[in-house]
Amino acid sequence: MTQSSDAILDRMMALHPKIIDLTLDRVWRLLETLDHPETKLPPVIHIAGTNGKGSTQAMIRAGMEGAGKLVHAYTSPHLARFHERIRLAGKLISEEYLTEVLDECYTSNGPDSITYFEITTVAALLAFSRIRADFILLEVGLGGRLDATNVIAKPEVSVITPISIDHESYLGNTLSKIAFEKAGIIKRSVPCVVGPQPDEAMEVIEAQAAKLGAPLLAYGQHWHVWEERGRLIFQDERGLMDLPLPALLGAHQIQNAGAALAVLRHLGFDETACEAAMGQAVWPARMQRLKTGPLVDAAGSAELWLDGGHNPAAGEALSALLKTLPPKPTHLVCGMLNTKDVVGYMRPLAEIAQTLHAVPIPGEQATLSAEQTATAAREAGLQAQESETVLAAIKDISSIDPNARILICGSLYLAGGVLRENG
Repeated sequence: MTQSSDAILDRMMALHPKIIDLTLDRVWRLLETLDHPETKLPPVIHIAGTNGKGSTQAMIRAGMEGAGKLVHAYTSPHLARFHERIRLAGKLISEEYLTEVLDECYTSNGPDSITYFEITTVAALLAFSRIRADFILLEVGLGGRLDATNVIAKPEVSVITPISIDHESYLGNTLSKIAFEKAGIIKRSVPCVVGPQPDEAMEVIEAQAAKLGAPLLAYGQHWHVWEERGRLIFQDERGLMDLPLPALLGAHQIQNAGAALAVLRHLGFDETACEAAMGQAVWPARMQRLKTGPLVDAAGSAELWLDGGHNPAAGEALSALLKTLPPKPTHLVCGMLNTKDVVGYMRPLAEIAQTLHAVPIPGEQATLSAEQTATAAREAGLQAQESETVLAAIKDISSIDPNARILICGSLYLAGGVLRENG
């Protein structure tokens, strides 16, 4: 009987005791066994950063595809299905092909230790090496310097989106330490597009780029982006563009759009591609309005939204976006992991939300209990209570406040569960 990709992925989880163990040694060993697929790829755009990696990638891809290019893309984590991580020439990888490359990597690796992310990243590179495309968009999983994606000797462009404090236990507890890890994707003589950064992070990025002779294309220096009268204005050394606002909602998406446009312009794409980048980008669970499905039915006349942001910077962006929407009573349904700055994430949301219903994240070992999340919410200044499930919370809120705006938030893992449950 043919194995499913899920069965192989389950076996891969047992190859290494830790979920995260940052080093490239195991990746290089497996790549060598597979005859180095990382050397047989189309031009790569490598994207690191704390916030906005996925949105920036989605806009670059929309722009390239709008210009008729075939684009591979790699992102993580997935939301509903693993297949979302690997996009081949514009389409999600098929179950059949995913199973084939996973099985090949599992067999080639043998019993040797390798993490789940490392072996699945190698599987993605193997798939990318065998199917024609014009570009690959490669998103870093965690950090950059020792991330499994950082095996491309000479990308076409590197991109560093805004950096903030996150994953301190792996990357360090200061902005400069975290920036050093992110700047590890900068390669000798390869241009690097840099989004808005705190000064402390920018100094580290500039030092690394200078050491490697990598030209920087930095926000505020080489390109500028802003909103003006309901339009997006982008300016670089080639001139000014007047474009529609991004399809992805939120003021923070203006900056992500700027980085995407800087990449497209550097690669020689025209204004048509740049318009496609703004109008055609789709990125689930980034302030996504849910319009159909059982959870929407349970909400009745209440609006239902979903967002996977999970650190203080994401909380700030979410609060700012909610303030721009038509006024409505806003209620949060929130589940978070125990690795996050929960109070820091929630504090900006206390300015905008009436209540928070705390839920556990189903199937996640690192989930906070509903009680722990509710306690953190109260510390952040929110009126909080506990619910057993997202569905129960939605029913509770909609029965009390039928015309509410309900936002499910706090974790990409929670968002993935919601997308699966909502069909």
